[in-house]
Amino acid sequence: MSGFSTARLKMVDGQVRTNDVTDRRVLDAMLTVPRETFVPAAKQALAYLDLDLDVSEDGTKRFLIKPQLTGKLLQAAEIGADDNVLVVGCATGYLAALTAKIARQVTATENESALVAKARDTFASLGLTNVTCKAASCTEGDPSAAPYDVIILNGAVEVTPEGLLGQLREGGRLVGVSAESRPPRAVIMTRTHGEFGHRALFDAAAPVLPGLERAAAFVF
Repeated sequence: MSGFSTARLKMVDGQVRTNDVTDRRVLDAMLTVPRETFVPAAKQALAYLDLDLDVSEDGTKRFLIKPQLTGKLLQAAEIGADDNVLVVGCATGYLAALTAKIARQVTATENESALVAKARDTFASLGLTNVTCKAASCTEGDPSAAPYDVIILNGAVEVTPEGLLGQLREGGRLVGVSAESRPPRAVIMTRTHGEFGHRALFDAAAPVLPGLERAAAFVF
């Protein structure tokens, strides 16, 4: 077993299972998708640590969120095998690749063009044909592939993502971290009869997605 394979197994056993992730499909995806391939070569030694990993090459800092939070969000989303899923702010695409192992079709968005190219190349190298990555701001989503059964945020929001919620189908759900109040929490928002229900899941922290930050207060 290679060093990365061993690290991947330790990540799942030591960080993911121990945080109450029991969904076999999520665990299998995390055991098979090589996280190191989504990380710049100089940082690959950090790929399996319990941290939000900066994968930006230049420009805005962009992150792969912690493995344990990744697993918990995927489990909370309860993705079905026939689901159409949107992954927002995918960075280099790790969360989208995991989702592609579970869902029928995945659309991922990222606002940094260099990371979009990296994600596309990595998906191709792994033979993932049911996931696409598009250059778009985190607030936009991708209306062309909507409506979605599930939307997953690869990060936190400090404002309600109205534009994304509008792309959910009836009964669809958005899962991510809300930092609108303290402490930040993982939440699930569900669309029912055109209304949106909101339920806190567990305390969690993640880097805020670009464009979904709280507006700076005006100071005299």
